[in-house]
Amino acid sequence: MPVTVLLVDDEPLVRAGLRAVLDAQPDIEVVGEAADGAAVIPLVRQLRPDVVAMDVRMPLMDGIEATKAVLKTVADPPKILVVTTFENDEYVYRALRAGADGFLLKRARPAEIVHAVRLVAEGESLLFPAAVRALAGEYGNSKARAALERAALTEREEAVLRLMARGLTNAEIAGEMFVGTETVKSHVSAVLAKLGARDRTQAVIAAYESGFVAPA
Repeated sequence: MPVTVLLVDDEPLVRAGLRAVLDAQPDIEVVGEAADGAAVIPLVRQLRPDVVAMDVRMPLMDGIEATKAVLKTVADPPKILVVTTFENDEYVYRALRAGADGFLLKRARPAEIVHAVRLVAEGESLLFPAAVRALAGEYGNSKARAALERAALTEREEAVLRLMARGLTNAEIAGEMFVGTETVKSHVSAVLAKLGARDRTQAVIAAYESGFVAPA
């Protein structure tokens, strides 16, 4: 079955460009479009896309509020890929903190767009650029540090979290640690459970905000 995608952006040319790139792939299908975040929830319920590629800045409801609304009201919600013009946009970071699974720059090359959709659909987070990692560091606080301490991660789980923060996939982490991918999946699940994180992206944000991982 192809990965199904809903495009949400107030610029028709951006939606047309993304559709052309994604529909050209045999394993990806664009199933719908919307011009504002306010239209996302009914379309998600109707179309049941695997991924929502959502602009972070829109006139009526932006990508941050739309992300929160989808995760709060939709059972078994889709993965959310934030689409943005600037990688150092604080809106991007706020969207990731709200529960988005990754981000994509509008100027990305076609191959990068396709890779981002596939990676998010598989449940493995995208690499944060240096600018977003720096923003995460600026949000550091004692509450985040205390939460990480309470999680009481094992040494192996800490190692996995550091590699997750570098944007590595399960297969890449397995190669770094010389273990099987099933072992890595088990460690990732334990990390998410102990941190109370919805997904890998939220766990990585916790790692940066707590100071466990320092922005490069």
